[in-house]
Amino acid sequence: MFFVPRILRLFVVFTLAAALLPSAQAEVKVLASIKPLQLIAAAVQNGVGQPDVLLPPGASPHHYALRPSDVRKVAEADLLYWIGPDMEAFMAKPLQARGKPTVAVQNLPGLALRRFAEDAHSHEEDSDDHDHDHRPGSLDAHLWLASVNARVIAQRMATDLANADPANAARYQANAAAFSQRLDALDARIKARVAGVQGKPYFVFHEAFDYFEAAYGLHHAGVFAVAAEVQPGAQHVAAMRARLQEAGKTCVFSEPPVRPRLAETLTAGLPVKLAELDALGSFKNAPADGYETLLNNLADNLAGCLEAL
Repeated sequence: MFFVPRILRLFVVFTLAAALLPSAQAEVKVLASIKPLQLIAAAVQNGVGQPDVLLPPGASPHHYALRPSDVRKVAEADLLYWIGPDMEAFMAKPLQARGKPTVAVQNLPGLALRRFAEDAHSHEEDSDDHDHDHRPGSLDAHLWLASVNARVIAQRMATDLANADPANAARYQANAAAFSQRLDALDARIKARVAGVQGKPYFVFHEAFDYFEAAYGLHHAGVFAVAAEVQPGAQHVAAMRARLQEAGKTCVFSEPPVRPRLAETLTAGLPVKLAELDALGSFKNAPADGYETLLNNLADNLAGCLEAL
């Protein structure tokens, strides 16, 4: 009988002591709409937490349909980052019911933004085939493909995380600074990687790479902007093939996971290579250096195809 009261007394003492200790800060739940934003957040949260992403690999940010589980993620996230209505228009309505901090990164001060310009010589497209708004003067929302913009986004994330989790504020700021330094090295590496293919003509199926091209001295020769489910008419195909014949040896880049059905027909019998450029990042996880991998892969795939001609 002696041991029971003693054990109870010890239990009460330890329980009270634990209650008096400061509770550990719960991990801040960060949700990004698309993979590139998740990769930037992963660099900032490195060693503290792991951000989540809304869209699964291969999903289009232009016309995604939220599932019930996605709606719960949106409601529960402590911090949510999306590009904005010029990219993920489907998110505008669900976000109206959200009471926690939400950042449309396209509105951040300090970004180097681009707008689509009218260039009749470089486009072969049907207006009905566009899957989103590329009208002249509209915002080019693929802004994450410029490392200068990734720095701005990372710094905003570090500030938000420091406010939400003051105990780790110094770590978030240090991670953002380290990320910026790594991007300096990345920029130098990519400029050297693509230096030998600058001026070589190539074509894309989606005008998504202007930020990347502007940063590293590249420029596509044309955009075959056709939706994957639409088969253009014979006159349209003939016009696009004429552009490729004029270019000679060249590359035509599509984006994973689906290559447009038109690709094989368009390039049959021509000295043209088909390849992929992944603007969104098809990673199963979100490593701290994932954003650098995303841009490195773009440079390597683009230069590799053009060098092999």
